[in-house]
Amino acid sequence: MRRFLLVWVVFLATGTALYAQDPQFSQFYAAPLYLNPAFAGSTELSRVGLNFRSQWPAQETNFTTASVYFDHFFEDFNSGVGLIVNGDREGLAGLNSVSVGAQYAYQLAITDKLTFRPGFQATFYHRDVNFNKLIFGDQLSDRGPTGAPTGEQLNNGLTTSFFDISLGGLIYNEQFFFGYAAHHITEPNQSFLGEGEESRLPMKSSFHAGYKIMLPTGFRTYGYNQKGQERSITPVANYKMQGPFDQLDVGAYFTYEPVVFGLWYRGLPIKTLEGNSNNESIILLVGMIMNNLSVGYSFDYTISGLGIQSGGAHEISLSYLFSLRDPSIPPKNVRKIPCPKF
Repeated sequence: MRRFLLVWVVFLATGTALYAQDPQFSQFYAAPLYLNPAFAGSTELSRVGLNFRSQWPAQETNFTTASVYFDHFFEDFNSGVGLIVNGDREGLAGLNSVSVGAQYAYQLAITDKLTFRPGFQATFYHRDVNFNKLIFGDQLSDRGPTGAPTGEQLNNGLTTSFFDISLGGLIYNEQFFFGYAAHHITEPNQSFLGEGEESRLPMKSSFHAGYKIMLPTGFRTYGYNQKGQERSITPVANYKMQGPFDQLDVGAYFTYEPVVFGLWYRGLPIKTLEGNSNNESIILLVGMIMNNLSVGYSFDYTISGLGIQSGGAHEISLSYLFSLRDPSIPPKNVRKIPCPKF
């Protein structure tokens, strides 16, 4: 989602209210706990994961985002728990954000084939800002930046902390899944300017869905070959809105284990923002699934006004499944969500 740095700078300097957007991951299903707290414990094994994104690396106005998470499913209670830590850094104005979230999800069998998972998340945020990379008028000459220190009075000790609540839900069967997540339902005050000043973080809504189409693997067999390797195509979509901004990711994954390929589009061309067409990126992905380890790399080819000279965006995802259960006790039949791993 588009993030306007100059608006941030004006806000920090003058206290003007603004709309801010959360960081995003192109591999949204490879960041399941970030996408929706209902994904907590959504596998029959324990899971650890890492997501890293570098956006517009060729620009000073670049963003670096990282997320690490752990989740586990408690069979006896039909419950999943998760812990997620996110960090986001903006390269020009030095805005840093760190959050720690605890999640809980309950797995409810509606019918023999249909399952519902509601989820909850409580999050603590801490943010700070550092203006050292900004260039002001007294640092410029007719030949460009002088390198001299500025006479502006800057406060690099600006910090803010707040709590937040998010909710989500998933409904799925063996082939279809649909989810909704509402982050920042309390719309917390994220102002750096102290008591009496407000800058509310708008609620973010996300709708995500997909359908897995099993491909033939041999004579009258579909989905998995003799080695248990998956063969499928999964069309997916993720629509999100926050404040005045909204956006759609739509595309498909082709799974031919151990390799996965993905191609999708990000934007919403039927809607403009301040006269600008909302076309952002074409996203390409390649992933590898090696037993319980999944590794993915994606590249955002920027098609907005920034162009490919911005450097696009690079993203890496890692996830690993392992067991914490007693191997002498047979596992229950946990209903897997048929969403992609990336």
